[in-house]
Amino acid sequence: MALIRANDTESILAAAMPSLSDSERAAMSRHAGFAHTAVLVFPTTLDGLAAELAQHGITVGAMTPSVVVRDRLSRRYTVPVADLTVGIFHASVPDRLDRPCEVEIFAMVTPPELAHIAADERRHGWENHFALAVPAADAIVLNGLMTVTGTQMRPDGGGYNAHEDSTVLYFRNDHHPAPAYRRLELVSTGRFPDLVTAHRRESVPGTRLLRLLTGAWATQAIATAVELRLPDHLGTTADLATLAAATGCDRESLGRLVRYLSSLGILHASADGYALTDLGRLLRSDGKNSMAALASMYGGPFYRSFAALTDAVRTGAESYERVFGAHHFKHMAADPELAELFHRSMAASNAMFTEVVRLIDFSAARTVVDVAGGNGELLSQVLAAHPCLRGVLVDQPHVLTVAEPALAPFADRCALIPGDFTEVVPTGGDVYLLSRVLHDWDDAQCHTILTTCAANMPEHAELLVIERLLPESAGTESLAIPWDVHMLCNVGGRERTESHYRALLAKAGFTLVDTQPLPLDGYVLRARRER
Repeated sequence: MALIRANDTESILAAAMPSLSDSERAAMSRHAGFAHTAVLVFPTTLDGLAAELAQHGITVGAMTPSVVVRDRLSRRYTVPVADLTVGIFHASVPDRLDRPCEVEIFAMVTPPELAHIAADERRHGWENHFALAVPAADAIVLNGLMTVTGTQMRPDGGGYNAHEDSTVLYFRNDHHPAPAYRRLELVSTGRFPDLVTAHRRESVPGTRLLRLLTGAWATQAIATAVELRLPDHLGTTADLATLAAATGCDRESLGRLVRYLSSLGILHASADGYALTDLGRLLRSDGKNSMAALASMYGGPFYRSFAALTDAVRTGAESYERVFGAHHFKHMAADPELAELFHRSMAASNAMFTEVVRLIDFSAARTVVDVAGGNGELLSQVLAAHPCLRGVLVDQPHVLTVAEPALAPFADRCALIPGDFTEVVPTGGDVYLLSRVLHDWDDAQCHTILTTCAANMPEHAELLVIERLLPESAGTESLAIPWDVHMLCNVGGRERTESHYRALLAKAGFTLVDTQPLPLDGYVLRARRER
């Protein structure tokens, strides 16, 4: 009762979910209001309970049978539902803005043989909660509220109470410092069986863990689809029998694979057969920004090296060299077919480069130097967008062979220079590019690369560093987080925060002047030499 009197919707949301933004909190408040707090008590009988509560100044109405909490207790303690009697009593209490609110009292009849349930519930407070009511019963609004709440708290079961015609969805945050705010109930009039089923499924911790543990299976299923050229064949046929003949596969086994790919969102199943989704089209070998080669890399060499991740974590040394007998770059340089696959896989991130050309003003530049430019895709896009620019790409000789086709249309204004960029880079440029290079190396080697650039760049030149950035604070999603482990495992490098790059640049004589986001969680960092 004191909790209700001290709060309203805004304040209880702020206390329970402090990381919500003001706009998110305001949006939730528009669709849901603080409705009640709830506690589970354990009388030996329900007879006379209302009168006993009245002696404590708590006036309650008629009892309503509990369905959801009774079922939760039954499952938690493996007690038959028929052996449990749980009632709900309501007591009106105004919130701090004098709006109507309630204390919801769940009462479980507790004979001696159920005393262990009372002891455990009192210790942990599994059923105690505060509630937000959704007055307009709407599946879309309710789903949106579930989504926002799910970013702050984990699903914790729910159900439908036919006696009250209400759907309840519970969420929990065991790490909240105040027990009163650890559990939330979203309650809405009406029945939403699909939402309840999905929510209860996600409430079982093992469901999410199993989904994570089967991630390797998804990688292999996608890589297998690419190896069978399934996305390419789906451009001309949708029938499973025809697909099996075209790919040389057993029809039943292929059917099991495409069903899995459909569940991953790669394919769409219909009465007419199968079709590629937007995700699936990225796996066509002839598609723009195709990720087919990337799937082959992740399902092939990198899949094998990731199996030795434990060694990398224990030793700090890349596991790729342990598996293949040589560092990633040396091993691929010695195998032209593998090197070609790797460079094609790098093209999967070409979507980043279109935004670089759009965001960066190259109008004052005459020469752009791409340091370790790999397949030449970034430089080719810069030159295509700016016909007056000249380009220089410096990299290892075998890499320049891969870059030649992309830069062939600009042969009259582009030079390909073989060399070790850790020792020297061409002079005379106006803009220097370091795209997805620094994350391949440790801090010491990054310092060498950056100081080499600084020593050879004219004073007016600008350096563009393109990388993914680790979040500065915990709880923010980013592709850089798994890629950081990938770099540990496969090249011995690392992803870094913006602050980390700022410090590396400063140590090498640069000032970071701007950071702009790019697609695929990339960023372009603009730096100039300190004067």
